[in-house]
Amino acid sequence: MNTLIDEFLNYLSVERGLSKNTISAYSTDLRHFAGHLQSRGISDPDHVKRQDIMDYMLKLKDNRISSNSISRALVAIKMFYKFLVRERLARDDVAGVLESPKLVRPLPNVMGMQEVDKLLAAPDVREWIGIRDKAALELMYATGMRVSELVDLTMDGLNLDVGFIKCRGKGDKERIVPIGRTAKAAIERYIEKVRPKLQKKEAQDQHLFLSRLGKKISRISFWKMLKTNAKIARIKKDVTPHTLRHSFATHLLERGADLRVVQEMLGHADISTTQIYTHINKERLKLIHKQFHPRA
Repeated sequence: MNTLIDEFLNYLSVERGLSKNTISAYSTDLRHFAGHLQSRGISDPDHVKRQDIMDYMLKLKDNRISSNSISRALVAIKMFYKFLVRERLARDDVAGVLESPKLVRPLPNVMGMQEVDKLLAAPDVREWIGIRDKAALELMYATGMRVSELVDLTMDGLNLDVGFIKCRGKGDKERIVPIGRTAKAAIERYIEKVRPKLQKKEAQDQHLFLSRLGKKISRISFWKMLKTNAKIARIKKDVTPHTLRHSFATHLLERGADLRVVQEMLGHADISTTQIYTHINKERLKLIHKQFHPRA
């Protein structure tokens, strides 16, 4: 079964162009499913029955796996069987008629404007690392980039004269996003004063944000840097890289931005993903009404 899973994952990468994170998640889901089948003595996809898949879903539920994770696992299994049938590696699509559990989308964690201001002011720009960190934080909030997009951003993805960046998102899809004058100024300062000192002559790394070793900063390094600066700013809520992305989208919509424009800047394939931010606005309106209306 694992050999077939490898073929499927290669198909997702080469022909479908799915992101590494998505492929990694599907790999985990399918290998866990294969392990479940193996415990039942099943190694041939043609020997799998619908009930085997349903039992696996119930097992995940009994283990208190979230409905979103169960839904993703079922999507992976359904895609896997479609692939097997199309490639004539299995006779029947036993997963095709199964329905995914209803997704529960929790409202994303969002910072207020004062919290954002404190966070962006936290890096100590008297030090080189503070200049770099401020540029990275300003850019992430200005564009709503994913952290993976930020660390992969290269110098040729910048057009500071026009005020745009070019980044690659999920599925290797490219998009253009404006950066604004504040982020532009922070990036220009970093490129002028810090980046040349970090770049090693023997390895001319073209990534925008570099580590002490002259290589691109990792997602973990960015996460740690963000946590450190959130602590300096005394922000009590849990701040992650996605918090900046959520805040970017919410603040745009609060000020009247068109939902389709925000969808394009975030790189969402489906507008329903972007619509979660309209629910945030409604919840905040309810909270304000409750706090200030005399009959609330």
